Amino acid sequence: MKRIIFILIISSVYFSLKSEIKISSVLRSNMVLQRNTDVNIWGSANPNEKLTITTSWNKTKVFVQADNSGKWETKVKTTEAGGPYNIVVKAAKDKVLLENILLGEVWVCSGQSNMEMPVEGYAYQPVIGSNEALMHAQNSNIRLFTIKKAPSTVPLDTCIGSWREANAESVRKFSAVGYFYAKILQQQLGVPIGMICSSYGGSRIEAWMSPEALAKFPVPLKSSSQASTEQNRPSRLFNGMIYPILNYTFKGVIWYQGESNRVNHPYYADLLTSMVFDWRTGFKNGDFPFYYVQIAPFSYGKSDELSSAFLREQQMKALSMIPNAGMVTTIDIGTEQWNHPPEKQKVAERLSYWAMAETYNMKGLDYKSPVFKSIKVKDSIVIIAFENADLGITSYNKSVDCFEIAGADSVFYPAKMTLLNSDLRNVQIHSSVVKNPVAIRYGFRNFPRTEGYLFGITGLPVSSFRSDYW
Repeated sequence: MKRIIFILIISSVYFSLKSEIKISSVLRSNMVLQRNTDVNIWGSANPNEKLTITTSWNKTKVFVQADNSGKWETKVKTTEAGGPYNIVVKAAKDKVLLENILLGEVWVCSGQSNMEMPVEGYAYQPVIGSNEALMHAQNSNIRLFTIKKAPSTVPLDTCIGSWREANAESVRKFSAVGYFYAKILQQQLGVPIGMICSSYGGSRIEAWMSPEALAKFPVPLKSSSQASTEQNRPSRLFNGMIYPILNYTFKGVIWYQGESNRVNHPYYADLLTSMVFDWRTGFKNGDFPFYYVQIAPFSYGKSDELSSAFLREQQMKALSMIPNAGMVTTIDIGTEQWNHPPEKQKVAERLSYWAMAETYNMKGLDYKSPVFKSIKVKDSIVIIAFENADLGITSYNKSVDCFEIAGADSVFYPAKMTLLNSDLRNVQIHSSVVKNPVAIRYGFRNFPRTEGYLFGITGLPVSSFRSDYW
């Protein structure tokens, strides 16, 4: 009996001392780590356990000790792009091996359904060019990680997902905007690209913000987000789908969200600015690039004709409020029937223009859409000037029927537009109904019914805008 008790005691001591190393759920084999920097590696082990981390790209060993609760965190230095490499995390009685790791550029893509929309499309809602994209999707230098939807009332340390090499099977379920963006960057930069997708259809921005980021906003605003769906509740998606990756080192973020915030559009620029500043604080990754998509036109019903136009205006406003940010305009690709524009590749291309020009310093690339600058009234004619339009404005010889003009009575009427040969950066509009115009609007509807839109000469569209604040 004493012998049995002794064996049980020894066994219990052995198992209590047996190490159990756990690596963060987003640090997995097949991942891409950000090149040429110090990246975070973290996880858990026995309390106060000493660990050795060895990276095969430079044969360097890093030593770290778990704290009293078993948590540990350290940094390892990465080098030029390349791979595949391994990471070994070793303790006295345990070892974890991460394999097939590449060093390259890592981006996070987030937002609601237009970011979530996979390459294969939604039911009855296509992504243009999806099958061709899948045919050519095989590329071991593109790695994809989708975070499983997990709204939470408290911050979570872990998430569910796995790193997968790009192929027809993995790409068809991944974010179309995220994948097309990765493909363009991989071709242009010639280095591995990793994409972490954290998105949730129908979600408001409040759900992606931490309690601290929301604290300064009025209670009625926060209460209005308490809808029956979990993805709309304040901070639920931040807790479950952003917090678990706060330590992951990456290059930048692309964001596609806003449709669900049409109901409280006056706050959107401030909300987005607060979210970005809070994410930058939480990720401890400096003022990383933040490139986002202005929502496209869509018919939300006769009872609502302007809410998305107001939201687009707020998104434009945020561009001047957020450092190191860029916005792409999609007014030309909206559809009346679908609020998920099928031209996801075009969205990704426009996002990549910002990244290549601003983040990766490509010279000679046009990436900023022309923007409304000012109006000048001459009799019954209004002359509209634009910025970011050095080579002029064009409609590609299509009729632009989405201008409106108003007098002092604030009643808007359709207006006819003419391109000016005297100054290609200007257009003029007029209406026989309005003799003394004071304000104009362009495409300022949920879904402007028009044959054509205005573009810069290199093909970037002009956002909807207005000169009034009525």
